[in-house]
Amino acid sequence: MLALKHLRLIEALNDSGSITRAATRLYLTQSALSHQLVALEAHYGVSLFERARPLRLTPAGELLLALAREILPRIEAAKRDLARLAEDNQPGRLRIAVECHTCYDWLMPAMDAYRSHWPEVEMDLVGGFHTDPIALLGEDKADLVIVSELGKHKGVVFNPLFRYEMLALMATAHPLAAKPCLTAKDFANDVLITYPAPDRLLDLVRRVLKPAGITPERRHAELTIAIVQLVASRKGLAALPAWAIQSYLERGYVVARPITKRGLWSGLYTAARDSDAGRAFHRDFVETLREQAFMTLPGIEPLV
Repeated sequence: MLALKHLRLIEALNDSGSITRAATRLYLTQSALSHQLVALEAHYGVSLFERARPLRLTPAGELLLALAREILPRIEAAKRDLARLAEDNQPGRLRIAVECHTCYDWLMPAMDAYRSHWPEVEMDLVGGFHTDPIALLGEDKADLVIVSELGKHKGVVFNPLFRYEMLALMATAHPLAAKPCLTAKDFANDVLITYPAPDRLLDLVRRVLKPAGITPERRHAELTIAIVQLVASRKGLAALPAWAIQSYLERGYVVARPITKRGLWSGLYTAARDSDAGRAFHRDFVETLREQAFMTLPGIEPLV
């Protein structure tokens, strides 16, 4: 009965403290995760968690968590070593480019985690902001790029990372803060503060404002903290990923509201040349990005 999937389940539940977040991290539905947990407990006749908030391990759960901490890293290390042998221990290279300004918040910790697994892989960031990072693959200036849209590019393989909600950001005393959500018309008479990116990369503009014929006055800022400061000073409105502004919301610097009743959701993907995408160190880097994101970023969801 006891399998690796159960050890991963115990670890995810312990680390996240909730069935919802654990299911998201494991790419399972809540019902599927609950079924696995109940079946495991029924098979051995023990409770593994106290159903509280957050979840707390029982002594039986602690036993399995200790086993998971010991076994799972060894399994992953063995898989990497087998992959190295299969590829004749050839050294690898990862030059990474991104098109989103906020990606660096979670990219750098993921790169640090990856280095401990693949110290022989040469890693580098392609400097600057890139509006067309896919082109860097064809020009052999990057080996992996992080993009916000899928596309049809010959010889390029895409992999999903996660989806996240874009929230409207405003000063705490802004009149729009009284609304449960913002519509396109709410942006018409205010300044829109954005990164200096083309409109096709700004989901609020491309998917909400332009279809509604709304063209607000614009102001640009390079850094997330600069955008937050401008918004807090009543210089305009902004739209940023929920995970990028969580700490500012918790400290009360600004307030955020959903964009439209259904919310405005975006996604991130990796793209690589098909000649590289199948290599073990490439696949493991994508998995590390995804794993680290679900461990650290609030509010993200699996992206199929």
